[in-house]
Amino acid sequence: MTKPLPQAGSADAPDDALARRVAKGDQAAFEVLMRRHNRAMFRTARAILGDDAEAEDALQEAYLLAYRTIGGFRGDSKLSTWLARVVANEALGRLRKQVRRAAIVPLQAGVEVDEINSTTEGSMDKGPENAARRAEMRKLLEKRIDALPGAYRPVFMLRAVEEYSVDETAAILEIPAATVRSRFHRARSLLREGLASEVDLAYEEVFGFAGERCNRIVAAVMQRIAKGPR
Repeated sequence: MTKPLPQAGSADAPDDALARRVAKGDQAAFEVLMRRHNRAMFRTARAILGDDAEAEDALQEAYLLAYRTIGGFRGDSKLSTWLARVVANEALGRLRKQVRRAAIVPLQAGVEVDEINSTTEGSMDKGPENAARRAEMRKLLEKRIDALPGAYRPVFMLRAVEEYSVDETAAILEIPAATVRSRFHRARSLLREGLASEVDLAYEEVFGFAGERCNRIVAAVMQRIAKGPR
């Protein structure tokens, strides 16, 4: 096993350099990568599974797989895209098991939601006097994202919240780019009903990734790595 990355400067090391260190057995480098991408990866898993606890479990398993297989990362895409693909595969596998046990309620056929023009008039001030209002908007947006049909929710989270490109989202979810565009457009149309201009302001705070959750996931994965392969 290689010596761990020195603490000084390791947080600023580029992803590809960290990936090479991880491939050589550097656990400290992998911890840096997890902390760097934890929120985005958790959001990816949660968007697919729709449940916090299930998403955490899926993320831990995906991280363990990534740790074991990162030597196969060739740099053809960003490491964050590669990681998201691993996470999405794990989450989708769990979702398929859920589907076998429960029927999925489809979006009502024949119901079309017109695209509502996004405007900026009356945008919310970020001052403390609007904190409560913004918190309520965030809760409303989270609830509506959770209510999106399963095919639309991951696309929306990856494109709007995590700001992956169309091609990156298509690669992560293994669907055509045209499908990404159509599902994203449909998801935005559904969400904008009743939200109008407030929706964009709330994106950044959706599904906040608290330090406690980040630490819990990292600690659990590192503990399992330390135990060695099962």
